[in-house]
Amino acid sequence: NPDGRSSAVLLCDHASNAVPRSLPEIAVQHEALREHTGWDIGAARLSRRLSALLDAPLVLSGYSRLVIDCNRPLGSPSSIPVVSCGVPIPGNAITAEEAAARADECFWPYHRAVTALLDARRDRRQPTAILSVHSFTPSMPGQERPWQAAILYGRDRRLAAPFIEALRREPGLCVGDNEPYRVSEGGDYGIPVHGEARGLPCVLLEIRQDGLLSAEGVEAWAQRLAAIYREIEASGLPGAGGG
Repeated sequence: NPDGRSSAVLLCDHASNAVPRSLPEIAVQHEALREHTGWDIGAARLSRRLSALLDAPLVLSGYSRLVIDCNRPLGSPSSIPVVSCGVPIPGNAITAEEAAARADECFWPYHRAVTALLDARRDRRQPTAILSVHSFTPSMPGQERPWQAAILYGRDRRLAAPFIEALRREPGLCVGDNEPYRVSEGGDYGIPVHGEARGLPCVLLEIRQDGLLSAEGVEAWAQRLAAIYREIEASGLPGAGGG
């Protein structure tokens, strides 16, 4: 939906657990690919539903984060992980030249698509804000995660603050404010590069994966997040650009 009328642009960095045919050694890690280590479970379905509700353009990554993580700076240890959550990933102990070739195949096409979309909206003077959609596992070794949703941000809180406020008004919802993760230039790529570097309002939305396992759960979260964004949009988006 590249011509969506919403000011929102949706990104889904961990949408897929696919592996290129050129990397069969990674494909043998079936369990790791199916689990949260391989992708953000439910994030693609939630993103697509949000795109429809908001009439917003959406860009989805095409490959598993075990192949290359589209939300990590190239060259960082978690960009092409040799080990993920204690599981060795065969085929990821590669040279710098091999890593660059993998980025050309699996990382840059996604980010070039985002850049082209944002450039076109800038040229049309169309107001734009970045919503990056993710999901997180309910538990990690030694850590139970009580939050049903987490709102993450770096330097820019223009979207994060109203999202946190709106979600915390809902009875029974536990909402993380930059937890269990936080956005940083050293650890993230999408928000710092596509949002902050352009001066666009931007936020990373994390939904706990057990809330996205059913169609009903996806629909409930999509309706909730879409309603909040419409309220924010109606109140004005400082710095979103436009004519």
